[in-house]
Amino acid sequence: MGTYLVKRLLLMLLTLVGISMLIFVLLWLMPGNIAVIMFDTAGFIDPEEMAAIEKELGLDLAIPLQYFHWIGGLLTWDLGLSFVSEMPVVDELAPRIPITAKLAALAIGYSILFGLPLGVISAVRQNTALDYTLRVISLSGLSLPSFWLALLILMFFVQVFGTIPVYLEPPENLWDELLLYAIPAAVAGFRASALIMRLTRSAMLEVMRQDYIRTARAKGVSDGAVNYRHALKNAMLPVTTVIGIEAAFMMGGLVVIETVFNIPGMAYFLVEAILVRDYPMVQNLVMLMAVITVSLNFIVDMIYALLDPRIRYAE
Repeated sequence: MGTYLVKRLLLMLLTLVGISMLIFVLLWLMPGNIAVIMFDTAGFIDPEEMAAIEKELGLDLAIPLQYFHWIGGLLTWDLGLSFVSEMPVVDELAPRIPITAKLAALAIGYSILFGLPLGVISAVRQNTALDYTLRVISLSGLSLPSFWLALLILMFFVQVFGTIPVYLEPPENLWDELLLYAIPAAVAGFRASALIMRLTRSAMLEVMRQDYIRTARAKGVSDGAVNYRHALKNAMLPVTTVIGIEAAFMMGGLVVIETVFNIPGMAYFLVEAILVRDYPMVQNLVMLMAVITVSLNFIVDMIYALLDPRIRYAE
């Protein structure tokens, strides 16, 4: 297990290094001089002023030095200043990261809470009316766009309750926070729950056809023990993969939900930073999302090793 853990850690670090290079190169290759784009509002900028601005932004350094300067800042949590607000990037991101993290955690919690048991029920009750109903629900979850569903919910609340469940001010306590995030998280988690439900059903059906399941039933093992102790445990490997992917997607894929419900989270802030060409903010936000995604994949690998001991000996 120790060797497997070390290998995965090294692979994670190597992946992050490659991602950081890709992010830096893509931003560097964007057309136009950043100093001119950000500060040349009148169509002309004095060369001396431009040189001073480039020096202040570190653009006068060689490209490799700029990259290592950025990486050094990441390691020391010195992410530089925002071009727009001229505030430290850390101070801008700090209040937004917990908002998106809580919303994403609640959404993925919804998807697991509903998708996993409903997928098992659909597999156990295969080809029954309940199975067909659940399959239709899962297909609707995969087919309906999140923004359309979110707008329908807003219209419903306006018509029925005369209000809309959007983020107007920070919640005062945990209960208010849960109420505020409950509907956006349900909208975001609906698609993920549908995917988890369909994959759980498929994996369960495949496992339930195995010889050891028939042997367990022949020995008189109860249906509950066969379905949940034997079949579900062995069907969890592909489901765990999807849960990890969806959790990573939630951190950066909540742009639509945060926009519709006016939630000042990390994903919505990234779109704003791109629109105003706030390059330090974009660069660090994308890197942060990459770190979260790679870390979640690493956690999924560790869960693999717990679910299937054979994996720890994988090369």
